[in-house]
Amino acid sequence: MSGNIELLSATLAAAKAEDRAALIAYLPAGFPSVDGGIEAVKAVVAGGADVVEVGLPHSDPVLDGPVIQTADDIALRGGVKIADVMRTVREAYEATGVPILVMTYWNPIDRYGIERFTAELAEAGGAGCILPDLPVQESSVWREHADKHGLATVFVVAPSSKDERLATITAAGSGFVYAASLMGVTGTRESVGEQAQDLVRRTRATTGLPVCVGLGVSNAQQAAEVAAFADGVIVGSAFVKRMLDAPDEVSGLAGVRSLAGELAEGVRKR
Repeated sequence: MSGNIELLSATLAAAKAEDRAALIAYLPAGFPSVDGGIEAVKAVVAGGADVVEVGLPHSDPVLDGPVIQTADDIALRGGVKIADVMRTVREAYEATGVPILVMTYWNPIDRYGIERFTAELAEAGGAGCILPDLPVQESSVWREHADKHGLATVFVVAPSSKDERLATITAAGSGFVYAASLMGVTGTRESVGEQAQDLVRRTRATTGLPVCVGLGVSNAQQAAEVAAFADGVIVGSAFVKRMLDAPDEVSGLAGVRSLAGELAEGVRKR
């Protein structure tokens, strides 16, 4: 079975045709439980998310701030495995029909086996992977397998990336480019700022791929601000925080659905 890179591309193109940015939601697999994580994906899609990133919990998530680290820790203590991540992708995709990507550090894939991981992700209906710590120059084997299975390879660019480096990264990637709006770990911010706008402009000069911005967006106003210059708005910590702060799972699911609705309205107000 081939993966859903074409669905991802079509979804981003459809948002562009509506003259808006896509809303991309991030949620970790296995949080607050495997079943609860699947329900959370369904809830954000019901609220208005166009694309979902399912996080593969990692014991040393170097790019993730305290909110996502806390959720990852809960998932890992609950015994989440790669098989649970694949189940999350499969059930979420079957229930919603939206593109589902996996966001993961490289080490779990390396240990699991590239061919096994890509084959299983494609079979589950996944659209691709976001690989924040895989150097482009070491990615050829991964990309070969991802291409074979119809999966996108999304790389992360940062404000510190020089133009020549941006061109190298975007030439190797597919699906979209993940633009980290500022240096540092994930988490909500008071302002997303001009750095992100400049990074999107410089990245677009190197590629025809959509450029989606993450790190820091937590409310409709910020979503609208980013949607004014980006092809997609990526939100993670704000969703996870709604789940963490909720008194119970039902309230958490209602909270993330509500937030997705606010953000979906935001990306349409650019």
